[in-house]
Amino acid sequence: MTRSRLAPGTGIVTAPGAGPVLRTSGGEFLRIDTGGVDAETLVRRLMGEKAPDEGAQAAELALLVEAFEEGGHAVSGPPRAPLAGRTVHVLGDPVLADPVARCAEAEGAEVHETTPEHVAELARATSDPSAEGRVAVVWCLDSPVPEGLWDTADRLPGQGIAWLRCHREGAHVWTEPPASAPGDVTARHVRLRRLAATAAHRELAAYWAGHRTPDTGPHPTEASAALIAGLLTADLIAWAEGEAGAAIEPGGSAGVGAGAGTSFGPSGPTGLPPRRRLRRIDLRDLTVSEHPVLPVPDVAPLPAPAPVTARAEAVTAKARR
Repeated sequence: MTRSRLAPGTGIVTAPGAGPVLRTSGGEFLRIDTGGVDAETLVRRLMGEKAPDEGAQAAELALLVEAFEEGGHAVSGPPRAPLAGRTVHVLGDPVLADPVARCAEAEGAEVHETTPEHVAELARATSDPSAEGRVAVVWCLDSPVPEGLWDTADRLPGQGIAWLRCHREGAHVWTEPPASAPGDVTARHVRLRRLAATAAHRELAAYWAGHRTPDTGPHPTEASAALIAGLLTADLIAWAEGEAGAAIEPGGSAGVGAGAGTSFGPSGPTGLPPRRRLRRIDLRDLTVSEHPVLPVPDVAPLPAPAPVTARAEAVTAKARR
């Protein structure tokens, strides 16, 4: 039978003259009521050992271990990698895509290098319910996003496929919110929000469209690429664990974007849910700022203007009356 052990990051602390205390993986200290079980026996049991006198306390000890398991402080068997059972397709510029692939693989994902053509096939394929929550696409660019490049990939969430992306604009790399279901924030939504957030929207649109001087960097270094890969992998883990589903829903505060000439509030960790969080990484000093962003709702088209001839006839008829 597999014996339970302390979960990774947890430990039992015994202060002089006091009973045992559990230090959780989050850093909290919780007193342990061992009842009739000797504290040393409990510690040995949770370390995978068998104390000589365990038999006499077996029933009560089993209840204690069960309580540890229910609280997530003990696990049976080796810990499961957070991305185990997930398939992650990675593409884009190697300076960013390669570290992402290595990080995702290290967390247990089955990683495949892919192409824009394959991403388009995934976006067009008939939705497979068995793949929902198990397949993701990560696209990384060391440049601004060319017009229309991500339009097809924006349909991936409609197929139950998670859609993550990042790109560089000058000295900033943007990691956009992971989209995994219809109604999530897509690349198109981010562009619209950023254009709406800046007075320099014409200039920003022209910059994205390629009306700019040749790129002068700075390009990601090994350190900054590792940081970006870590942030994207954290988003993948949040998606795999279902945390990306908790979000600020439309109808709360207005979505905020960022563009040329935009002024930001305080930067740093904001506690935003991943699927509503836009990050900006400054490659010059490796600072990260987070900004909330909401989807852009679809709106009904404006009514078509009446034909000129019809308007003229209406004016003539009115004049005759």
